This record gives sequence, C-alpha cells and structure tokens, in this order.
Amino acid sequence: MIKIENLSVQAGAFRIQDVSLTVPSGKYGVLMGKTGSGKTTILETVLGLRNASTGRIVLGDLDVMGLNPAVRGVGYVPQDGALFSSMTVRDHLDFALMIRKVPRAGCQQRVEELANLLGIEHLLDRKPRGLSGGERQRVALGRALSFQPKVLCLDEPLSALDDDTRVRMCDLLSNVQKQTGTTTLHVTHNSDEAERLADFLFRIEDGQIRQVRPEL
Repeated sequence: MIKIENLSVQAGAFRIQDVSLTVPSGKYGVLMGKTGSGKTTILETVLGLRNASTGRIVLGDLDVMGLNPAVRGVGYVPQDGALFSSMTVRDHLDFALMIRKVPRAGCQQRVEELANLLGIEHLLDRKPRGLSGGERQRVALGRALSFQPKVLCLDEPLSALDDDTRVRMCDLLSNVQKQTGTTTLHVTHNSDEAERLADFLFRIEDGQIRQVRPEL
C-alpha cells in the first residue's frame, strides 16, 4: 500500500498543501498532472528525497515519515533512467543486491530472473552506450526491482520514447507489475499511458489531488 495523508511540502517558492491519495497493495497507481503541478515533488517526498512539513506517508504497514530513503524499501525509476556509463547491464541489475551484501549465487540467480522477466538476456554484457531508449528503461526498471521492493515509484519513465516503444513499454510495465505484485506509483502527463496502466488514477490540479478512477 502507498498511503499519503494530508501531506504538505515546500519546494522553494512552490508549495503543496494537504494532499492525500491511497494506492492499495498490489495495485498500479498513476498520478497525472501538468508540468509544474507538483507530481515529482510528491514522488520525491515518498522516496524520502524531500522533507514534508506536515502529513503522513505509509508504505506497506510502515510509517516512513522521517526515515532515511535507504530503509524505505522503495524502487525508483527516474525519467532518464540514470544508468552508469561504466557499468554493464549485469552490473546494474545486481548493484542494489551487492550493496545489501546478498551472496554471489543469490545475485546471479536474481539477475537471471530479472533479465528473463524483462527480455534483456542478450544485453547483460553490454554497457548503456548504444542501447535504445526502451532498452535503457528496461535496465532501469530491472535495477529498481532487483531487491524486490514493496513499492515502486516511476517518474515519467516513458516520456523520451517514441509512440511505438511507449506502447510496448506500457505492456511490459503492466505485465511486470502483475507478475511481481509490487505496489506502484507512476507519475506522467501522458493520458494514453495513464489509461493503459492505471488501476487507480489520480489527477493533481491547483495543488489538490482528485481520484479519477475508480471514481469516488
């Protein structure tokens, strides 16, 4: 579950005041809104990259307000993927596992599982340079899922892709989420993405969040 209650966040001159939303466990939530409406600010607060002045954030059964980002159990896919040029795809997939001191055999098994799930087995020994946009986002998604997070946050992950690739990535995201059961919050301004992916659809306008689907 992702539960945001009466959250207020100050980001420079911009302020979000008393916003709330809930994505039930195992569901795919999409937050839509125009550029500058506060979508990313909310996502970064869930991740722990911004501090809230008031409110509460619950991930699973844990109130994470005040907790370090590293202990929140959130996988994150940023807009540009943020891949490291010196690392292979395999290195990216086992990076979070090595940090958590998972035994080598466990890392290898998890990398193979992810590569199969995402269809990137043939890319494991490649570096990001030369990968297509869709391939890069598959790698970023695999890295975010590697440690089996309870929550996945995606910040406009498909915005740089062409229409055909975006459709294929929407199908992949939907299938992966259903197979893993990871509670997901996906930020976008693209209505087609939202319609394809959202179990729960929210829209932020004038600093307020409205649930669009299912209609309240």
